[in-house]
Amino acid sequence: MTDEVPSGSAVAALAAQSAGSALAPTTITRRELGPRDVAIAVQYCGVCHSDVHQVQGDWGNGLFPMVPGHEIAGVVTEVGAEVTRHAVGDRVGVGVIVNSCRSCDKCAQGLEQYCAGSVETYSDVDGHRGGERTQGGYSTHIVTDEHFVLRIPDSVPLQEAAPLLCAGITTYSPLKHWDVGPGKKVAVLGLGGLGHLAVKLAHAMGAEVTVLSRTTRKQEDARRLGADHFHATEDPATFDRLAGTFDLIVCTVSGLSDVDKHLGLLANGGTMVNLGITDEPLAVSVFSLLRGRVSLAGSQIGGMAETQEMLDFCALHGIGADVEVIAADEVNAAFERVRAGDVRYRFVIDTSTIGA
Repeated sequence: MTDEVPSGSAVAALAAQSAGSALAPTTITRRELGPRDVAIAVQYCGVCHSDVHQVQGDWGNGLFPMVPGHEIAGVVTEVGAEVTRHAVGDRVGVGVIVNSCRSCDKCAQGLEQYCAGSVETYSDVDGHRGGERTQGGYSTHIVTDEHFVLRIPDSVPLQEAAPLLCAGITTYSPLKHWDVGPGKKVAVLGLGGLGHLAVKLAHAMGAEVTVLSRTTRKQEDARRLGADHFHATEDPATFDRLAGTFDLIVCTVSGLSDVDKHLGLLANGGTMVNLGITDEPLAVSVFSLLRGRVSLAGSQIGGMAETQEMLDFCALHGIGADVEVIAADEVNAAFERVRAGDVRYRFVIDTSTIGA
């Protein structure tokens, strides 16, 4: 991998040519460096479950050829003339979005992720840049507006930082929004890419943390990650034993069945926040909400300021993702393992192996 971004010329990448096709080496063109752009040599990119869904066409709206990847960590190689936030040599990251309107109320509040004009890092069209197609971090280089580039603290290894740009902020944002801290009882439902970071973060915030997993298979991992308690949901007695316990349930699984059962685990005024994406509507009885005035909510990533706050928090508390670093030629096998839930807890691509 070269140190300099060949701005406006071809760079190596992994792309799916159509929905359901395997990822294969290709070349893409990154735009010429603009006055507020940052050129980055990508060193690592996490493999998010949403990458698998997008490549497989599970959500039906993908743009192909597609270069996935929105958990990007690397080093700045060049900056535009008007850039003030970053300098050559900085360790930086790029997450799920690379643009927004920056003029609406949500953007003004630092909630760029909820802007109607937000632009995703790949498989999207940037209307703020004349319809430019976005391509993600399964590549050796990327050029991004400085506003959407985050500083990665020196104490966080880049391979462990990459998943923080999606999985980390996806879990940090709701924990922060619902005021998790000492005295709060938090349950993390599902111990995967999102769940393992939710446990680490909630523990560092001072909460009493419980992991709810289908079986006891990950019990030792849960304790190692910082959980105070572990319960298997395959045991029907779990729901009786824990009824009315939690202030917050962080649901990281997709397609949750028995929503009403899980809502029954909330204390009065508690909330269950959904982070996992499901294709089917959730079935829930209004009576489950009325009893105890509980709430069923959802949350996306975080805005840019909050994402930087999360990275700094992780550095302060020694938090990084548990990763398995893979080479480019292992990515299709990694996709299959993600679909099977066979990863502890995030694959990260060493992008120096792309095109090698």
